[in-house]
Order: sequence, then structure tokens, then C-alpha cells
Amino acid sequence: MITIYKNGEQGLQPVETVGKGCWVHAVAPTEQDLARLAGHGVPPEFLTHMLDLNERPRAEREGDAILLVLHFPYAQGSSADIPYITVPLSIIVTTDLVVTSVPMATGFLQGFASRNLRGMTPDRPTGFVLQMLLYLAKEYLDNLSVINAQVDRLEDQLQRSLRNQEVLGLLRFEKSLTYFTTALRSNEVVLGRLQRGNLSQWHPDEMELLEDVLIEVRQAIEQVDIAQSILAQMMDAFASIVSNNVNAVVKLLTSVTLLVALPSLIASVYGMNVRLPGAESPLAFAGILGASILISLALLAIFWRKDWL
Repeated sequence: MITIYKNGEQGLQPVETVGKGCWVHAVAPTEQDLARLAGHGVPPEFLTHMLDLNERPRAEREGDAILLVLHFPYAQGSSADIPYITVPLSIIVTTDLVVTSVPMATGFLQGFASRNLRGMTPDRPTGFVLQMLLYLAKEYLDNLSVINAQVDRLEDQLQRSLRNQEVLGLLRFEKSLTYFTTALRSNEVVLGRLQRGNLSQWHPDEMELLEDVLIEVRQAIEQVDIAQSILAQMMDAFASIVSNNVNAVVKLLTSVTLLVALPSLIASVYGMNVRLPGAESPLAFAGILGASILISLALLAIFWRKDWL
């Protein structure tokens, strides 16, 4: 599916036809969509990469057209084996158009289309793309904030947990952070190539914006590295906490078993059908019951002093 945007009085507005100064966004493009884009001057060599879900971040130039492939975060849901992954975003800049393509539907670029771009519109393709890259970098930070909030929730549950479910939940988020780290470092390499001017010449204001993009990407890398390190240490710590919680329960159950076992032993002995000391006494029952209670209280006091209960 292809959506076409053009700058208007109220920002970017959807239009029906492709023209100069338009932004063309394709979601899971079909062969017909690719043929349509090729008819507007997009190099066919660039179009063949739009359908590859595993395309790695890179930058190329073909004539006057530039291809950028970067990865952006994609939420699969908290119940997924990996809640957050990264998927490729293909950006093609020609003299007349900005073309973007993603392999699956996402609200990422829809949110970007609704923003006020401060004059960096598709009429200025390079500036427009830099605004998009800045939005992409901030998207990582936003998703990282959500991950940290979900990890904090699992942390609260782990403090009183005896199961491995919460630890496995932390493992899923650790996988997501690994995706983020790999993608951000690859994106940084591509942006560094842009900064060196190997693909395009930048206006001074665009160079400043590119610096802002790199700063945001590096900040995201640092934040993800910190979160990943904390999460790894937290998983090790809480694995020990779960084990300690199980040991505490086992210790409590063992203590209770001993408190019940000795009175049961006395009752079993005096329940045998043989002659026993004091069996003829009218106070035998009260004596046995009292002895059982005293023994239990003595054991309880010992366990309490040793901090077993």
C-alpha cells in the first residue's frame, strides 16, 4: 500500500498523485507498487531491497538518488517471545521525491507525518530525511522508557516470587535490548558516513540537524547499554532471590513438620495395644497431651532463637 503526502497549509496532507516535493510511503509494497515507484525515477536497484525483512543498515548512492536503510523499533506485544524487535526502514531520496518503505504496518511514520517539521518538508528532501532520522532516534528512547517501566513491574513481582516466570520475562526484554543495541550501532555507522559527506553535500543548518541526530543516537546507545547491564545484573540477583525464597519455604515446612512429628510420635506410642507406663492412671491422657504441648513449645522456642521461623 502506498500513501502520498505533500506539504500544505496545515502540514503534511495526503494527496492522490505523485509529484515533485512529495513524500511517498509504502507499507509492504507489492510488485505493482514497486513498478509505480520505478516510473517516478526511483532506481530499480533500490526497489529490490524493500521486501527484505532482514536487510541490514547501509547507505548507497546511484546517480542522483541516495538509499538509506536503517532499523527502527517495532513492538510485538508483551506476550511475544521478544516483545520489541527492530525492522528495516528504507529511505530513498531523489531530486524530486522522498520514498520510504517498511515491510509491515506500524504507527511509527504515521506519528511522524502528523508532526510540525519546522520548514523541513519534502520540498527540501535532505532536511526532511534528517527530521525523520531524528524522530527515529527518539523513538528508541521512547520504547526504552516503556521497557524500563515493564522491567520495574517484573522487579516488584520477583521480590516475592517462587517461580521462574518473572525471570523469563526479564530474559525476553534482554533479547529486545540486544536487538536495540545492534540496530543502533549499525545506524550510527550509516549516519557517520552521511556526516562525512560521502553521499551528499549538506547545508549548514542541515549539518547542525545531522549532529543532533547523531547525539540522539549515541544517547540511545548509552541508555540501552546501561539498561542492558542493569537487567543482566538484576537477572542474576533475582535468580538467587527466587532460590532463597524457595529455601525459606522449605525451611519453614521442615520446622512445622518437626513440630508436628514429635507429638505424633508420642501419641503413636501410647496408642499401641500393649501395657505402657502410666496407662492405668486417670491422668494419663492429660499428661500425654501436656507433654506433647511442652515438647512442641520447646522446639518452637529453639527454632525461634535460631531464626528458623
